[in-house]
Amino acid sequence: MSTAADQPAAQPYTGRVTISDVARVAGVSVATVSKVVNNRYGVASATAERVLGVVADLGYESSLVARSLRRQSTNVVGVLVAEFEPYSTELLKGISSAVAGTGYELLAYSGGSDGGTVTGWERRSLSRLAGTLIDAAIVVTPTMVLSEANGIPVVAVDPHTGPEGTHTVDSDNTTGAREAVEHLVALGHRRIAHLGGRTDLESARLRELGYRQALDGAGIGVDPALVRVGGYRPETADTPARELLRPTRGERPTAVFAANDQSAIHVLEVAAELGLRVPEDLSVVGFDNIPESATTSPPLTTVAQPLHRMGAEALRMLLDVLEGTPREQHLRLPTSLVVRASTGPAPA
Repeated sequence: MSTAADQPAAQPYTGRVTISDVARVAGVSVATVSKVVNNRYGVASATAERVLGVVADLGYESSLVARSLRRQSTNVVGVLVAEFEPYSTELLKGISSAVAGTGYELLAYSGGSDGGTVTGWERRSLSRLAGTLIDAAIVVTPTMVLSEANGIPVVAVDPHTGPEGTHTVDSDNTTGAREAVEHLVALGHRRIAHLGGRTDLESARLRELGYRQALDGAGIGVDPALVRVGGYRPETADTPARELLRPTRGERPTAVFAANDQSAIHVLEVAAELGLRVPEDLSVVGFDNIPESATTSPPLTTVAQPLHRMGAEALRMLLDVLEGTPREQHLRLPTSLVVRASTGPAPA
């Protein structure tokens, strides 16, 4: 009579193991395997143990699902973004550098196929990932107030609604914008336009506030004709940029402060198309200091958000929350003005 020890060892799978493979080897139905890996009721403990053993034998030991079931945790932090664009990519670099040596891994997930313009993408993403795949999450520019979501801790970076509801990390948008416009005023500019961000974002509101504060402080009235909504994206900034640089009434501005670098870079492109020299005819300032800002022609003067540090601090804050270490609810980091060749004295 042979025993289990006499049976030949299962041959390792060289391809992708499917749920049907696990069911066949475990001698159960696909539905039973699904219940086990999704931690649902209705499976006897002995059967569940057998299924998990097969999951491990067939090469699922390192899978996030198996790990969460065995350990009741994954040691994985999710980083949820609406899309992978320059801003979120720089934050990810900071998060990635900070996670080294912590024992945690990262899962970056893009959940806003609409570019994050539709409210609620982060809740949908968290419902898919929380518990089974990730232990906690950093959510970049969430569209809504988040507290502990789906039973896991959350840290928000630059949330649309500002610092409320959960732990947050952002930068000093108002001061950064004010210093950018003060730089233009010091160069002699008086007709300074503002190409704003999205109207539903607190960061955009604060950057416009800084713009207005700088003009008020210099005794320069805000001309409504010089304020446009650019939407933080090149495609949405195109029409308002053209309206500012090729006005149908009145004088065009001698300088533009754009609410982010992507919009500012598009202003440089529109200016070149219209035959305007930068900075001789037009000075341009952006906000964020994404890597592309240093490679434009001419290189873009901008307000640097400490994006790598913001990402790293968000990761440290989240790990403190996971470990029950008390810390501040909201961390606001300073910005700095980076002067490059896109700004110069106002034309005579």
